[in-house]
Amino acid sequence: MKHNFSGRLIAVEGIDGSGKSTQIYLLKKWLESEGYSVFFTEWNSSNLVKDTIKRGKRENLLTPLTFSILHATDFADRYIHLIVPPLKAGMIVLCDRYFYTALARDTARGVPFEWVRDVYSFAVEPDLTFYFKVDVETSLKRLKSSKRKIKFHEAGMDLNISENITESFMIFQGKVIEEYDKLTNLYNFEVVDAKKEINFQQQHIRKIVKEKILKDYIPKNYLKRKLKYVK
Repeated sequence: MKHNFSGRLIAVEGIDGSGKSTQIYLLKKWLESEGYSVFFTEWNSSNLVKDTIKRGKRENLLTPLTFSILHATDFADRYIHLIVPPLKAGMIVLCDRYFYTALARDTARGVPFEWVRDVYSFAVEPDLTFYFKVDVETSLKRLKSSKRKIKFHEAGMDLNISENITESFMIFQGKVIEEYDKLTNLYNFEVVDAKKEINFQQQHIRKIVKEKILKDYIPKNYLKRKLKYVK
């Protein structure tokens, strides 16, 4: 469902190594430099269940369903306390991953799509969602070049796809990409070619944000600032 808050909600999606976090950070800095009030939140960061999820991952206690429920709890906590309030206050809220991440990952893990969708039915749709599309090979290459170790669940090792973590990563993330492609058509994502140069992507993103978000967006404090300037 669409929201009727005075603020604006922008989300970014994509598999690990797509560069989405870099792009949303650059977007945040640009919006702030333009004088907009911005609030940022990211996936799996709620203090309510963070320790539980870490323990479940560490001890390999999570089934696909419990994994899904815990992430939904994390999202619900952040949605109520960190996403809705700034939207009501008229701010631009930037989300590094939204409930679409659950739809893609959980479904790739075998959890029914309709079930996951219903669990997140309380959440409004973003005003704009960017999907940073990249192939698995490029994603893997970037992760290795950054010297970041591929994580157990990131590679879908809990699904027993393959005993080789690199092979498991490619298979699992390939399934996630398939789900994202379906979501792109269902939710009208703005697709960004994540293999393009960083600055090129950012300029493209800013252009879309100007056209679809900032064109008719008037912050709550805009008139106050304007009157102060006139005085």
